[in-house]
Amino acid sequence: MANSSSAPEQSDSLKAFGAVLKVFRERALLTQEQLAPLVCYSHACVASIEQGRRMPPGDFVERAEEVLDSFGVLRAVAQHVSRRPGLAAWFRLWAQLESAAVSLCTYECRVVPGLLQSEAYARAVMLNVPPPPTEEEVGERIAARMERQELLTRKPPIAFCFIIDESVLLRHTGGAGVTRELLDHLIACAELWNVELQIMPLRQPHHAGSDGPMQLLETPDNKWLGYSEGQKTGQLISDPKAVSVMQMRYAKMRSQALSPADSADLLKRMRGAL
Repeated sequence: MANSSSAPEQSDSLKAFGAVLKVFRERALLTQEQLAPLVCYSHACVASIEQGRRMPPGDFVERAEEVLDSFGVLRAVAQHVSRRPGLAAWFRLWAQLESAAVSLCTYECRVVPGLLQSEAYARAVMLNVPPPPTEEEVGERIAARMERQELLTRKPPIAFCFIIDESVLLRHTGGAGVTRELLDHLIACAELWNVELQIMPLRQPHHAGSDGPMQLLETPDNKWLGYSEGQKTGQLISDPKAVSVMQMRYAKMRSQALSPADSADLLKRMRGAL
């Protein structure tokens, strides 16, 4: 079995690759010791890669891809093992998967999703959450967020569906001026042919999203993945049963939220009231 003797490497993207490798290994019900001979590497090497201390060799990636049946995810992530300034370490893997997605579904009850944020709103959100970032950090984060928004008009196009709680917009994050600009931006995004934007009304006695925000993504191989994010953490969800539950909940929320047309009307009324 191959085993590199090079010095350990450390980076956020190596940790991200290691985390997704672990997800698919556990999904396959394999231990590190069991995976090692299947990919022709030592147990120590597998452990180092999962811990984000070692660059995964190309043949390791290909063998792991086949053994773990990760439908292209390991291969895609391995191509971008580098730091992406402005993106949280726990989110970089999902951001990479976004870039190759066929469709993307997002539910948010905390803030407007990053893909739909105006620049002023993004800045207000960043400055509101301690610890206070430096101006350089704010600039990097805004630049990364605006770059991600190019996915909205990417070719080939991605089919987007967004569900946002009305309470997020009623909060007026950043003040009236920022909210006006944000609502104008949301109205414009909702007019894109590949974007469906729905508002979950403030008064809705039946709400399938009580467990919090979620994202669902369809890969180019038409496989589905889920993502859940909390305080300083993000979790990639690949287990088919868990993803199926998320899909059921999202489908229920789509029926409970306002239609895209009614949502657009609500946004325009909110804009006119400011």
